[in-house]
Amino acid sequence: MFSTSTYQARRRALIDQMPENGIVFLPGNREIGKNYAANVVDFRQDSNFLYYLGLTHRSVDATLDLGTGETTLYGTDATLDDTVWTGPQPTLRELADRCGAERTGNPNELYQLLDQAEVRVHYLPPYHGATQIRLSDYLNLPVEAVPDNASSALTKAVIQQRSHKTTEEIADMERALRTTKLMHETVMRAARPGMREAALAGTVRGLAMAGGGDLAYGIILTRNGQTLHNHHHDNLIQEGDLILGDFGAETAGGYAADITRTFPVSKQFTPEQRDVYQAVLDAENNAIDRCRPGVPYRDIHRAAALDLSQRLADMGLMRGNLEDAVAQGAHALFFPHGLGHMIGLDVHDMEGLGEDHVGYTDKIRRSDQFGTAFLRLGRELEAGFVITVEPGIYFIPELMDQWRGAGKFTDYLNYDAIDRFRDFGGIRIEDNVLITEDGHRVLGDPIAKTVAEVETLRARD
Repeated sequence: MFSTSTYQARRRALIDQMPENGIVFLPGNREIGKNYAANVVDFRQDSNFLYYLGLTHRSVDATLDLGTGETTLYGTDATLDDTVWTGPQPTLRELADRCGAERTGNPNELYQLLDQAEVRVHYLPPYHGATQIRLSDYLNLPVEAVPDNASSALTKAVIQQRSHKTTEEIADMERALRTTKLMHETVMRAARPGMREAALAGTVRGLAMAGGGDLAYGIILTRNGQTLHNHHHDNLIQEGDLILGDFGAETAGGYAADITRTFPVSKQFTPEQRDVYQAVLDAENNAIDRCRPGVPYRDIHRAAALDLSQRLADMGLMRGNLEDAVAQGAHALFFPHGLGHMIGLDVHDMEGLGEDHVGYTDKIRRSDQFGTAFLRLGRELEAGFVITVEPGIYFIPELMDQWRGAGKFTDYLNYDAIDRFRDFGGIRIEDNVLITEDGHRVLGDPIAKTVAEVETLRARD
C-alpha cells in the first residue's frame, strides 16, 4: 500500500474530472466459493478499488461524494467468532484512516444511499456477476438491465488516470519484475528431459509466493508453445523440445509483471530453432526501439509483422511482396496475436473497463482482420504508459491445414516448406516497457534472452 496521501490525491483527481454531481460507487470484491461457500478461491481485490483506496481487505465498499468530495468506507467490524478463525482484524475506522476516507458506514447505510431515486450513481462496468446482482438491487433494475457503463464519463476518467503510471507505481512493477526474473531464470536452469511441465510450474508458483505476492495470471509453461494460452502442464518434456514460459509475479499491492521467454530442453538450440528464435528476438528488439510518445502502437505491431515476415522469407517459408502479404494478413499464420497491451494493476491493464476503450480511440479503431484483430493496444503511445512487447512465431498444425486446404495466401506462403515445421511448437519473447518523455525504458533487470545467455543458463548443472 502506498501512502495515505497517494490515495487521497487519486480520488481528488478523479472527482475533478467528473462533469456532474452524484455518487461514485466503488465496490470491493467479495470472496467466491470454489465448491461451497467456505472453501474459497484465492481472493484478489478489485483493481479500481485498489487504485483509489489501496485496501486488500475483503467485503468493503466505498463511495465518493462528487458534491462534498468526501470518501465513505462501508463495511462491518470483525466479530469475536471471526477473530477465532481469521485472527485480529483492523476495524473499519482503522481501514478508513489508512486510505484517508473521511467517513465510515455500514452496508445498510450504503443501500439506503444508493437506493435513493434522486441520487445519480456512477459506477464502472461490473465484471463479477455478484457485483452486477448487487447493482441491480441498489438501482432497482433487473440484473440483465443494469447498464455496463463502458462508455460512461467515469470509465473514461478512470482510464485516463490509470493509463499514466507514477514513479511509485513503476517502482512496484519493478519489484514484481525482480521476482519474475528469478522465476524465469530458475526454470531455465532446472528443466531436464523426463520432467513434467507441472514440476516447473510448481516452482514458478512457489517463487511468486515467496516473493511476497502471487502470480499475476495463470502460468503458461509448455512444450506446446504453438497454443497461445496453454495452461495445460501434464506433458513430459523431452530432449529437443522448446519450452515456452509466459508468467509473471504480482506484488502484494497488486502490480503485475508479464514476461515470456523460450528455451531449449537440450543444452543448445538446434540450428532451425536458433534461426526462428533469433528472428523473434530481433523483431522484439526492433519493436522496443520504435516505442516512443506519439507513435501508434498499431504501426509498431505492423512493423514487427514485417520484420518477422522478412526473416520467414529468408528461411523459405514466405515469399512475394511482403508489404502486401502483411496488409492482407498472410503473416498471421505464424503471428496470430497482437504485439502487446497495457500492463499495471492488471496484467491486461484495465481490461475490465473495456479493451477497446483502453487500447483504441475514436481515430484509431480495432482491425477486424484475423490476427491483427487480437491487438489489444493500437492507440498512440503516451509518456507514462507501461506496455508489453511480445512478438512470436508459431507453427499451429490445425491452422496450417485449414489455410492450405482453403488455398489461402498461396502467393505468399510456401506450404511445402512450412509443413516441415509441424512439430516445432512456438517461440515468444516478451518484456515490459515504460514510455518516457523522450523514448522508452525496459523495466527491471535484464532477464536472459540472447541465444548465448539462454544457452549459458541451460549448460549449468
